[in-house]
Amino acid sequence: MAEIPDSHPRKASLMARQSLVDAAAEGLLAESAMIAHGRGEAFDYLLGEKTSDSARLAIREMAARLMAAAKPVISVNGNTVVLAGHDLIRVAAVLGCPIEVNLYYRTPERVAGLLARLEQQTEEVASGPAPEGWQGDWQTAVGSVSLLGGSPDDTIPGLEGPRSVCCSDGIGGADAVLVPLEDGDRCEALVALDKQVLVIDLNPLSRTAMTATVTVVDEVSRAASVLLSEIVARNAVPTDWDNSAALEDALAVMARA
Repeated sequence: MAEIPDSHPRKASLMARQSLVDAAAEGLLAESAMIAHGRGEAFDYLLGEKTSDSARLAIREMAARLMAAAKPVISVNGNTVVLAGHDLIRVAAVLGCPIEVNLYYRTPERVAGLLARLEQQTEEVASGPAPEGWQGDWQTAVGSVSLLGGSPDDTIPGLEGPRSVCCSDGIGGADAVLVPLEDGDRCEALVALDKQVLVIDLNPLSRTAMTATVTVVDEVSRAASVLLSEIVARNAVPTDWDNSAALEDALAVMARA
């Protein structure tokens, strides 16, 4: 890839796109991964490629519910690991919760590759500075994050085939699941299990967005960064959240583009 000057207005977006191209070449992503990313980029254009005020409110609600949960878990797919893996590991370290690789197009090779990428990212996060405002032994907190998905021992009722499997120490036993991706069937199945499903989805009209407990309409790396700040601050408390109203706010932002 040719060097992109810092002055380019879409440098961050182009770098993210290239990181997915590279990950796909390594066999970490499904064939449809770039299509999904391109669809998300189209919605992000309508957001002005920035986190809206309504998205920030949703992120605060998401943070509050993750902190209040007894057994939260972060579910990731290939795109999420590549685009926001480092910050989601930081979120997991602060919360003290596991991260589970859970894929729509699941193969043993992709799961193993993504777990290896997460392990590499974990080492990089542990060797770096703690989030501003966080108190404690950062290396120990990061090292305690369990990376799950390689040996599933549970299933999600309502789903079929390889995509139905999960880990009892992760999604299976969780009361709150952060799902930074679009998967309507899985979202509906998890809600049916009385789990709080907290999603990051750039498409406010998707089944995922409309079914979830809390939907953040934002790009995943931006949302993960803001989420980390909210969780470290520990000021957020759960509210009587109206997700339909939040989605209407997101659509209103896009309509003004």
